[in-house]
Amino acid sequence: MPAASQPLGRRERNKQAKLERITAAASELFAQHGVDEVTTQQIADAADIGTGTLFLYAKTKGELLLLVQNTHYAAALERGRAAAEGAPNALDGVMALVAPIVECNRVQVDNGRTYLREMVFGDPGEPHHAEALSIVAQTEEAVAGVLTADRAQLTAAEASTLARVVSAILFLDLATSVNAGSTIPDLLASIRTQVAAILPR
Repeated sequence: MPAASQPLGRRERNKQAKLERITAAASELFAQHGVDEVTTQQIADAADIGTGTLFLYAKTKGELLLLVQNTHYAAALERGRAAAEGAPNALDGVMALVAPIVECNRVQVDNGRTYLREMVFGDPGEPHHAEALSIVAQTEEAVAGVLTADRAQLTAAEASTLARVVSAILFLDLATSVNAGSTIPDLLASIRTQVAAILPR
C-alpha cells in the first residue's frame, strides 16, 4: 500500500506560493503589454517579491515567458489529443491535434513568436526550457500516434519522421515574420496544405 503523501513544509509552501504569484504576475503583464514591453522589475513588483528572488525561479525574461506559456501549451495539447480521437483520417486527425496549439500560440502573437524562439534557441539546461522541449516531444509523439493509427503500414520510425516534419511546418508557419498578421483560419489552411503534401498517399 503506497504511503500517503507528506504535506509540504512551510518553506516549500512559501516557494510554491511565490512561484504562483510570479506566474500570475508575468502572465497578466505579458498578456496586457507583450513580453518585449514588460520588465523583470515590473513582474517582481506585481508578484510582491524582489528581483533577486525572481531570478531564483527564472533567470531571464525568456524563461519567465516559457514558465507562463508551457502551462497553456500543455493544456492545448490535451485538447488536441481529445479532438483527434474522433477524426476520420490521418490528415483530419493531425489538424484536430494541432489546431488548439495554433490557437494557443496566437492569443498574443508577439508572445507566441517569442515563445517559439526561446524554445529553439534558449538554454536547454534551464528547467522551463526543458519543459517546453518536452511538450514539443509529446506533440510529435501524439502526431506519430495519429499517423500510425490511420496508416498501419507506416513503421514507427516513418511516423516519427513525419511527425518531426509536421513540427517543423508548425514552427515555421507560427514563427515567421511574414505570418505575423495571419488569421488562425489562414494559418490552419496553410498548415493543412503542407501536411497533406507530406502524408503518404
